[in-house]
Amino acid sequence: MKLKYFALLSLVLSLLLSSCKEAVPEKNIKQELLVDLTKLKNEIILFQEIVFKEASQKEIVEQFKKSRLQYKRIEWAVEYFVPETARFMNGPALDEMELEENKFFVPNGFQVIEELIYPEYSPENKKEVIRELDILLSNAKQVEATFEAITISDDYVVDAVQQNVFRILTLGITGFDSPILNSSIPEAKQSLALVPELLLLINPKSKTLTELQQIVAKAKAYCDSNPDFNTFNRADFITQYLNPISRKLSAFQKEEKIPFVERNRPLKATATTLFDENAFDVDGFVASNEYKYSKEKVALGEKLFYDKTLSKNNDRSCATCHNPEKAFTDGLKTNISLKGKNLNRNTPTLTYASLQNAQFWDMRQLDLEKQSVDVIENEDEMHGSLADIHSKVSAATEYQKLFKKAYPKSEKSEAWQIQNAIASYVRSLNSFDSRFDLYMRGDTAKMNTEELQGMNVFMGKAKCATCHFTPLFNGTVPPNFAKTEHEVIGTPEDASGKHLSDDTGRYLFNQLPQLKGAFKTPTLRNVAVTGPYMHNGAYKTLEEIVEFYDLGGGTGLGLSVENQTLPTDKLNLTAAEKKALVAFMKTLTDKRYE
Repeated sequence: MKLKYFALLSLVLSLLLSSCKEAVPEKNIKQELLVDLTKLKNEIILFQEIVFKEASQKEIVEQFKKSRLQYKRIEWAVEYFVPETARFMNGPALDEMELEENKFFVPNGFQVIEELIYPEYSPENKKEVIRELDILLSNAKQVEATFEAITISDDYVVDAVQQNVFRILTLGITGFDSPILNSSIPEAKQSLALVPELLLLINPKSKTLTELQQIVAKAKAYCDSNPDFNTFNRADFITQYLNPISRKLSAFQKEEKIPFVERNRPLKATATTLFDENAFDVDGFVASNEYKYSKEKVALGEKLFYDKTLSKNNDRSCATCHNPEKAFTDGLKTNISLKGKNLNRNTPTLTYASLQNAQFWDMRQLDLEKQSVDVIENEDEMHGSLADIHSKVSAATEYQKLFKKAYPKSEKSEAWQIQNAIASYVRSLNSFDSRFDLYMRGDTAKMNTEELQGMNVFMGKAKCATCHFTPLFNGTVPPNFAKTEHEVIGTPEDASGKHLSDDTGRYLFNQLPQLKGAFKTPTLRNVAVTGPYMHNGAYKTLEEIVEFYDLGGGTGLGLSVENQTLPTDKLNLTAAEKKALVAFMKTLTDKRYE
């Protein structure tokens, strides 16, 4: 009888336990995200209370760090799903420009607060800090509403997580989003911790996940052992941890048969690391499908590029100023106009020009098609006519054949195809075969100790990589690589540094005070062979350039640059660090120019 009673009791308990298990929903990524978001809101509220009761600066700074560390747990999703709001939660403390409407928005978020509380905190900033925290809390609530409403599928999760690893590499460990406190290393550790946690919710039994967890654990331990921003070895961290993590993420995606997210941007969704030879798509910034790259278009474009009949007097081609032997520059401070006078600006390299969505120093054209016709029809440069050129080349038998191969669906050639063909040729000029590239792909013999030190200075103490973003080393902002930035650095009119350049740059086209003296951030790829430097060719050597930045730009030279976006503080680089920095930049030279 007792046995029957206990058997019955055991059955009832078993059913109850089973029922309880079914009542507790499985954890999913969306739920975990909302939990972390709630924790962030609580940290912000606590932050407000600490500021309100006039705590010490140390307490305020510590709470700031705790709050941003909590933000790092959701950053992967905020940046991916609500990038417009992300800009005002942890974006740069610079005005956000809307140039199409000729207006701007003041910055908000963690980086603005960082400037208010460090290196010194004044009680006079109390109201402003609380106001910024109110805005931050409001943005967090807006993000929460978005997350509650959207579906977060596995393909988007993996894509977002991969982009966040790229964000750690390009913006995290470089100090981009912790420019004053330099708390980038512990924040990178926090961001990396999320990678296996999220994949665990997709498939906890994955063999690849187990391997990924081991690499992430070692990466976190590396951050713990090397917390100092200036001495952190980024070359080792990227090659030994971040690149392997990216590869394991790709392997996990293939193992789970999770589709790649289709997108039209320069970085391919299929890239296993940022340093893959074919990681970037030259069609990332093309206007539409008919403009897409092809070898046949390149062949036509190359012939047009060297054809002097494109100029009014038949004596100047694109190659006159963009010499392929000089990495498509001319080696001059500024070239000579058709009228015999010096042009205002230095000739920039065309290598890697396709991987930015703004052309010319003043960024007046958005794509290479518009750039080519701008030069062709410029009265100081080629003074040609696209219509006349089209009539001329379309009548030539050799050109007719090339046009037919390049545009087989067109019954006859059209003027826009000239622009597109030249642009296609320019799009073919990205090699990604420098010694730096080969090193990042695993050939450790390609860079020596001094060059590696220079890389660490570039991405660390000197903060070069906060404007010249890895791996393109231009101003196209990772990890989306969708927008190209400008900077105001206070370039002098010449190497003496006594007077500011009178060229107002972007201000000529968008007359906002923030844009006076603003110029596109150019690529540093092939920089060793593309001098002189700056928009006006003010400096002849890389050593001069390093010295300019070490002093704090134009402001550091004693010039009046009220809207300078470059930090004005001295970098205090040692002679050895400066030398190493130059050595590193020389590793960015394509194989053909070595």
